[in-house]
Amino acid sequence: MTDSTEMVTTLVRLREALQEMRLPLEVPEVSAHRTLRAGMVDQLDDYVLPRLLQIDAPLLAVVGGSTGAGKSTLVNSVVGAKVTEPGVLRPTTRSPVLVHNPADAGWFDQDRILPNLARTTGATGDPGALQLVPADSVPPGLAILDAPDIDSVEKRNRTLAAELLAAADLWLFVTSAARYADQVPWDFLKAAAERSTAVAVVLDRTAPEAVEEVSGHLARMLTARGLRDSPLFTVTEGPVDEQGMLAPAAVADIRGWLELLASDAEARAAVVKQTLDGAVRGLARGAYVVADAGDEQVRVLTELRADADRAYDEAVERIDSASADGTLLRGEVLARWQEFVGTGELLRSLESRVGWLRDRVTGWVRGKPQQAERVTVAVESGLETLILEQAETAAERAEASWRSTEAGRRLLADSDTDLGRASRDFRARAERAVRDWQRDVFDLVRTEGAEKRSTARFLAFGVNGLSVALMVVVFAHTAGVTGAEAGIAGGSAVLGQKLLEAVFGDQAVRRLADRARKDLHTRVVELVEAERARFVAVVESLGVPEEAAERLRDMARRVDDLRFQAAEEQA
Repeated sequence: MTDSTEMVTTLVRLREALQEMRLPLEVPEVSAHRTLRAGMVDQLDDYVLPRLLQIDAPLLAVVGGSTGAGKSTLVNSVVGAKVTEPGVLRPTTRSPVLVHNPADAGWFDQDRILPNLARTTGATGDPGALQLVPADSVPPGLAILDAPDIDSVEKRNRTLAAELLAAADLWLFVTSAARYADQVPWDFLKAAAERSTAVAVVLDRTAPEAVEEVSGHLARMLTARGLRDSPLFTVTEGPVDEQGMLAPAAVADIRGWLELLASDAEARAAVVKQTLDGAVRGLARGAYVVADAGDEQVRVLTELRADADRAYDEAVERIDSASADGTLLRGEVLARWQEFVGTGELLRSLESRVGWLRDRVTGWVRGKPQQAERVTVAVESGLETLILEQAETAAERAEASWRSTEAGRRLLADSDTDLGRASRDFRARAERAVRDWQRDVFDLVRTEGAEKRSTARFLAFGVNGLSVALMVVVFAHTAGVTGAEAGIAGGSAVLGQKLLEAVFGDQAVRRLADRARKDLHTRVVELVEAERARFVAVVESLGVPEEAAERLRDMARRVDDLRFQAAEEQA
């Protein structure tokens, strides 16, 4: 494994890319991907980067295995002193114990490896601490770490065991005749084989008469799972002394093998290289998996955003349509408008003698300011109701779309806002927007009629009268009303058009109506965008950058390139 500065720099950047790759959405397999990502970051911190930076550090052998396999007894027996306390009751929660030669203390009393574990020199029940025990019986260049049970019923013990094993140069995997076929140990051993981690297996607590049969079966299982070259040691069931240790002869093979590794720099380097190469290769491979998981997060977020966009885009379209196709010229608005302009003779005359009416229509509307105000109020109410209904409908549709997925349901549950309803202040904002629009319509009419204020027609209609006529024209722009109301609403719109033309002329009326329509659309969009923003804020608050996955892949490709380059240089 190359220890070049370039590889270290690339792995640091890979770590940064992993940290940036957040997986907040509840999508299929996300739990496994989060665990993978966290484990990769931990392995970079706990093992890969420290080992690359200090390739000559002592070899760390982590002793791990199943509950009741006798790990602590084995460690004490190999070291020849009681350095770690066997657990009598299960589960046992205690700090992991790292035994090292006093001359190697400087390698472990700092955060070179396992930086998240505080250092302690005494036994403690804190799994967040690493107990350091110097022992002259451990040869220089070797350290032995007693880890918690990998199948502990305590989750924090299992998590810590996995973290410690990922920080090992060598796994000394301990199992027993009663537990060697259990699934959990083999899951760990499979991961070790996939990463090419150096592994030695100890078959502990085995009756002498069963050693040959059980060890033979275990050896076949190791071969079938890609661990054929892993040393296999057996320790028969036997008495322990008053210190709780096995007879030296029972662990002589294991101790001799470890001492040989410690004394042979070339053999020790080979173990480190094997595990380090495998770890870096596994990190690059895992990075692609995490990147794909990140792409899935972006895809689901994009769909959630699109669902909200679709609901609110449709709301704008419905408001635009209903405020231009004559829909609003019904009910209260139509009644108040007819009160203002009158029905009967005026409307009938309009149909047959438009030219005559154009010069004489002022008689019907003169002196009706109250009726004009009533039309304004009716328009305000109708338009507010339309906007509010569509905002509520959009919120319901967007929420329903989100509730159709687990990711969306979780986001809704975690939100402080009831996204299925319009905002509490939406009605007030809609009322203000409609009033502001009406005021702008009045200003349009007032400005357009600046030079006509003294004319009889302008005086007869007044700003309010001409303004409500302009609103009526806007509301029947597309003439979408059908059925019995078509004639009434359409006739009302034509009448409004003629009233305006009588004062301003047809070109000015078209220009005024177009400006009023655009202004109303702009205000509607602003209102709806504020509602849409509630859903958008939830999506954006997750902080999932779209480009993070590709950056992670780039770093993984660079790691692979450097590995291949190093392999070619050594060939």
